[in-house]
Amino acid sequence: MEILLAVTFVLGYAAIAFEHPIKINKAASALITGVLCWTIFVLFSNDSHVINHQLEEHMGELSGILFFLLGAMVIVELIDAHDGFQLITDRIKTDSPTKLLWMVGFITFFLSAALDNLTTTIVMVSLMRKILSDQKDRLFFAGIIVVAANAGGAWSPLGDVTTTMLWIGNQISAGSIVLNVFLPSVACLAVPLLYLTWQVKKEAPTLPQVAIKPEKSNTTARERNIVFYLGLGGLLFVPIFKTVTHLPPFMGMLLSLGVLWVVTELLHHNKDLEEKGALSVVHALRKIDAASVLFFLGILVAISALQSAGMLKEMAVWLANAIGNENVIVVAIGLLSSIVDNVPLVAAAQGMYSLEQYPTDHSFWLFLAYCAGTGGSALIIGSAAGVAAMGMEQINFIWYLKKISLLALLGYFAGVGVYLLQMQLF
Repeated sequence: MEILLAVTFVLGYAAIAFEHPIKINKAASALITGVLCWTIFVLFSNDSHVINHQLEEHMGELSGILFFLLGAMVIVELIDAHDGFQLITDRIKTDSPTKLLWMVGFITFFLSAALDNLTTTIVMVSLMRKILSDQKDRLFFAGIIVVAANAGGAWSPLGDVTTTMLWIGNQISAGSIVLNVFLPSVACLAVPLLYLTWQVKKEAPTLPQVAIKPEKSNTTARERNIVFYLGLGGLLFVPIFKTVTHLPPFMGMLLSLGVLWVVTELLHHNKDLEEKGALSVVHALRKIDAASVLFFLGILVAISALQSAGMLKEMAVWLANAIGNENVIVVAIGLLSSIVDNVPLVAAAQGMYSLEQYPTDHSFWLFLAYCAGTGGSALIIGSAAGVAAMGMEQINFIWYLKKISLLALLGYFAGVGVYLLQMQLF
């Protein structure tokens, strides 16, 4: 059974990895893989009732992640529909490419922590299109946006799917990940920024003065302000809600979404249906990337089957015997996430190592959050942020490999060094 399960998972994962060559959406491959893994598990089992009970327990945990992601995606989409991000873009005015690079890097870094790395990348790459007309000039900025978005997402429970998974799974707490992973994440961004500062001066010395031209908006300044600050406040409220009530994070996210839903309905109640429609939560629900949610569902269901079958525990024992050092294991997982999606890697680690072995906020989990979140920057295809930037700016894989990959790796290992130094000192 274990061999059949492993082969099914590997084949499914290969279909996900080669989504573009085979022209099959990775969500479809993930769903089929997840269902087949559980089907194999139950067919080779002597007690289907026990297997069904295990599946129901896993689905209870997974639904919390999915509802959390769904709520966050709708809130971000609603802010974007109201041109709320214009409040940020309106403040970016400079005639210096190097200043622009640092501004874009750190705006992306902090915005990614509040939203998520994928959404932030899309927002910031779209912003650069308004600032710089030449696609060649935008490439270095797109590269630093990918690195900054992944670094920013690593130190926040909201910034990356993997940190959200660890937070919901009680492997980390919101306060602890901010305190312990913030400085390593800063180092991860600062090293590439320092090099690219020189590179931009060398390759783009005559960029024109950059200032975003205001665009015609379908919303008033008052509406933009209300939705932006209420939406952002709702996202930041979720960790507070969890700390105070001890309810799962998705409950706080659903509360924030419900409040924003009511407010937007009241804001636009005097408008006609056509004008109101594009600004409604119902419209935002239609626009969110539902395929990504189904992909997460499929891959997490598949991982849970391997966990219930005991295969992940066996893998943990093998890694402990083969490598031994837990820090080396985590660094390797981070580097592997540049090739293999970090979601199943983190899900596998959650199944391999229990809270009895590594309690909540153990350095293993915090280090995993950093490495899995930032390691994907090493390749353009190694993270959702990288894939988004690649598609939007037509970034060549080889160009990124030559110009950004080494910098991303240097930043990654700089953050690793800072984290390990922190652990020694504190």
